[in-house]
Amino acid sequence: MWTPIAEEAARATRVLHPDSSQLPRPARRRVLTVANQKGGVGKTTSTVNLAAALAIHGLKVLVIDLDPQGNASTALAVEHRSGTPSVYEVLIGELSVAEAAQVSNQSPNLYCVPATIDLAGAEIELVSMVARESRLKEALSPEALEPIRPDYVFIDCPPSLGLLTVNAMVAAQEVLIPIQCEYYALEGLGQLLRNIELVQAHLNPTLSVSTILLTMYDGRTKLADQVTSEVRGHFGDTVLRTVIPRSVKVSEAPGFGQTVLTYDPGSRGAMSYLDAAREIAERGAEMGTA
Repeated sequence: MWTPIAEEAARATRVLHPDSSQLPRPARRRVLTVANQKGGVGKTTSTVNLAAALAIHGLKVLVIDLDPQGNASTALAVEHRSGTPSVYEVLIGELSVAEAAQVSNQSPNLYCVPATIDLAGAEIELVSMVARESRLKEALSPEALEPIRPDYVFIDCPPSLGLLTVNAMVAAQEVLIPIQCEYYALEGLGQLLRNIELVQAHLNPTLSVSTILLTMYDGRTKLADQVTSEVRGHFGDTVLRTVIPRSVKVSEAPGFGQTVLTYDPGSRGAMSYLDAAREIAERGAEMGTA
């Protein structure tokens, strides 16, 4: 009979030694913007953990940290002090994505273009630039990505609907929206969806909301089930089957410069992000057959 510790060790082995469970490559490169103007919904946490899960399981992943707070850079343990080559220099055209990208210590397959404090003033500078909404799209051209050749690009947005987020939506084909299983979960979501429709109408007709991820699920509350049912009822198959539980381990990991997959690979949070990444990868593989 397995003890809880033995079970956790077995789960950790499955996460950290994934040779037998390589995830399928997407039919084409997927560029996903992770957006929700509400703060504290698990946007950055989901970005870095999904990216790490895909990278650990054999896929090449690039994370673009587009939030001036630089939390994704912290979680992926990449340098992001002022003066570090960053997404700011990429947006203003001084550096290519490949020149600014760093390899994360979480996986040799995982790259990150960090955000430094310089990005805080970028929105003001972008206003006067030519094609200001499509600076990031130009920077993520197939030619620019050729040195890295990522299967997945995740763009972590700031908690706002400003010019940086618009750049992210113009550069991507897909939007991934994390929604927390709490009282005000759907508040503000209408505004986000309207903004996505505006971007579709005027700047990027191919953009779609492809993935919704339910986060911070607390199985002890009826509210979490009500929110889950409401979101699934409204958005259908766009919502991943996997739900991310509320987890102390997930919250602690960035403080140690890690994702939860390396901080506590046997935890429920790590396994949930791994399952969500597997769903995303399977959907990506099916895109070519659809």
